[in-house]
Amino acid sequence: MMKIAIASGKGGTGKTFIATNIFYSLRKNNRSVMLVDCDAEAPNAIAFFDATEVNSDDISQRVPVINSNVCTFCGKCHDWCNYNAIFILPPSKIIQVIEDLCHGCGACVVACEYNAISEKLYPLGKVNTYSLHGELSLIEARMNIGVMSPVSVIKAALKKIDTQVDFIILDSPPGTSCPFIQTAAAADFVILVTEPTPFGLSDLQQSVETLKILNKPFGVIVNKAGMGNGDVYVYLKKENIPLLHEIPFDIEIAELYSAGKIVVETKQYLEKEFYNMTKKIIQQYGNSDNQR
Repeated sequence: MMKIAIASGKGGTGKTFIATNIFYSLRKNNRSVMLVDCDAEAPNAIAFFDATEVNSDDISQRVPVINSNVCTFCGKCHDWCNYNAIFILPPSKIIQVIEDLCHGCGACVVACEYNAISEKLYPLGKVNTYSLHGELSLIEARMNIGVMSPVSVIKAALKKIDTQVDFIILDSPPGTSCPFIQTAAAADFVILVTEPTPFGLSDLQQSVETLKILNKPFGVIVNKAGMGNGDVYVYLKKENIPLLHEIPFDIEIAELYSAGKIVVETKQYLEKEFYNMTKKIIQQYGNSDNQR
């Protein structure tokens, strides 16, 4: 099994467009593949497919509940919390858990010597699984509105991956923060999607530096090629970063995508290009079983 993450340093570069169309191209060429939408704050990959929901799992984490009648207001739980999720004013005998900041690590429970802290379940979101033509093919991470971090929901979605398929396409959250890192860390190769604009270059550079720290192999797709300027190409050449593909700035592509269509169904040349590009990635970074 090879896992390929489709990522970008900013939203709107065409990350989900690339992910869904590579997924479709692999399926069209009879490859065993699953798509995981890890953009839990705004998942939308399912909108491009006539899929059937198979299962929906609630994802929760344990958060502390502090009994102020037992608490001595020593502040040890507050000191042990790396996420500042426990607010305390000892002179006023006020202590409160800020549930949105809690990561459910349980350190405060261990720290408390007076059995003043118990735990309850705090809902974070859902992991939904879908089938296409009778095959389990799509997994969606979807966090609840108001939840501060989608990382736990993304982790739960990644655990649902079917290890029997040949390829996993991970539609990563945008940016370079924890959700992106959680998704990229699970991948064998990362495709960074950018656009040839100053903003595109700036965010691409941040993504590249993050992946270097993670020691992940990666390459770049330039979407909307022909607009903006050539600074992205200068940067790729200077840093010796593989340019995997260019997708032209095309109004028809934008219209198809905006209508929820799989673009390669109409632009069939793109299906061949996406498939051949993915094969090259597999040949260089995949295992021998996938290089057929």
